[in-house]
Order: sequence, then structure tokens, then C-alpha cells
Amino acid sequence: MKMLAGIETKARGQLAEILRKSKGTVTVEEASSILGMSRLDIAKLLARWAQQGWMTRVRRGLYVPVPLEAQSPEGALEDPWVIAARIFEPCYIGGWSAAEHWGLTEQIFRTIVVFTTRRVIKRKPKIQATEFWVKKIGQSRLFGTKIVWRGRTRVQVSDPTKTVVDMLDDPAMGGGARMVESVFRAYLASPDKNMDLLLEYSQRMKNGAIFKRLGYLLDRSGAPDPSVLTMIQKSLTWGNAKLDPALPSKRLITRWRLWVPSGNA
Repeated sequence: MKMLAGIETKARGQLAEILRKSKGTVTVEEASSILGMSRLDIAKLLARWAQQGWMTRVRRGLYVPVPLEAQSPEGALEDPWVIAARIFEPCYIGGWSAAEHWGLTEQIFRTIVVFTTRRVIKRKPKIQATEFWVKKIGQSRLFGTKIVWRGRTRVQVSDPTKTVVDMLDDPAMGGGARMVESVFRAYLASPDKNMDLLLEYSQRMKNGAIFKRLGYLLDRSGAPDPSVLTMIQKSLTWGNAKLDPALPSKRLITRWRLWVPSGNA
């Protein structure tokens, strides 16, 4: 385990000031304003702290402070959502991370799912000990979010309905077909259930596979609304999709034009 290098009294005071006045991350410009130093001197100071393990450089000019009480720079981030909101903005927390937030699953995932309109170089970056799964989306899909406060930072998270629709669009974001169905059933049983909004969001996504997966899962839910199923069938596009693109699927449900894995009725 990499240990933190020592830090002199003056530098410790400067770092404490940055930790107190920053919002989970700090840029050269922000640190310059906080400490009243030139950008060049601050850039050198932040780079030195990064070498000593007191900062983690996440991209050019942007750093994540390591808490003063930490014994190692590899410790988990204090609030990964805050870090994600800063690094990947414009973005929102979604997938299984949002499902956990809204109480749609009891399963705990260590990786944080982020949807962003930024160009993504690494889809699965690791910052300190925290892993992220970043999905690039078009601007038209940046909707259906709510603001939550994490300390002093506003973070966008997909609302319960958009969380489900994002999983229907890409089951990997929900942990695979079985997890997606579990989350979907929890959604149907929750106060957040809104079938009109679910259909509206699904239409806005412009991915025919969403309606095929939605119709199939509603059929399996036990008490589907016939009028909703009819609307979904009218929205089906030509061609067949897969319930879970990551799994081999040999059974075709012609009613929904959907290939499903073995074991799915």
C-alpha cells in the first residue's frame, strides 16, 4: 500500500484551506483564488501534492484532494457522486446507482454509473479506489433527471422512470436482464410508477428495442394493463431485438419480436 509522504506545516494549512472551500474537486484556477497565489505557483504546488499522494490528478488541471486523515491515497472517495458531477459534466448518475438511490434494488454496487454527453476516453476509469462506468449519450437523451444535494454540490440523478428506461435501452447499465426485471418490478410496485411517463420517455429515446423489452417484461409482471400493452404493440418497430445483448438467446418471443435467453418464459 502506498503511504502518504510527509507534508510541512504551511502546506498542510494550505491544503486544509482548499479542502474546506472546494467542492470535492479543485482546479488550478479555484486553488489560485482560494490561496491568492499565481496560477503557475499553484500548478506546481498541486503537482507536488499529487506526487506526495495528497492529491489525485483526474485530468489536466483538475485534482481530487485526499482527506488529511487518510493513511493512503488509494482510499475510496468521500463522495463519488460529487466527483462524477464535476469530472463528467454535463452528466447524471443513472443505471444501478440511481436504482439504489430510489430504493428500486437492495443490491449494492461498488461501481458508479454515469451518463454524460462529454467525449469519453476511458469508459471504466478508476479514481483512487472508486470505479466508474461512464456511458456517452447524445444531448437529446439528457432528460428525466432530478437534482439531489450532496453536501454543497448539486448532482443530477435520473428519476425513477428514466432509470428504468435507461436500463431497457441498455440492460448492461442495470446489471443484466435479471437485475433489470427485478428493478422494473420494484418500480411497478412503487409510488413512483407512472405508465404515461414511462411510455413518453421510451418514445423519446428512439430505440425500438426499448418497447420490445418493455412489453415482454410487462407481460411477465403478472397484472399488465391491456390498454398499455396495446399501445406498446403499436409502437413496435420491425426486426427482432435481444432481451440482453450480452447473453446467447435462442428463443424468439414473436409477440414482442424479442430473443430471450434459455430459461426465460
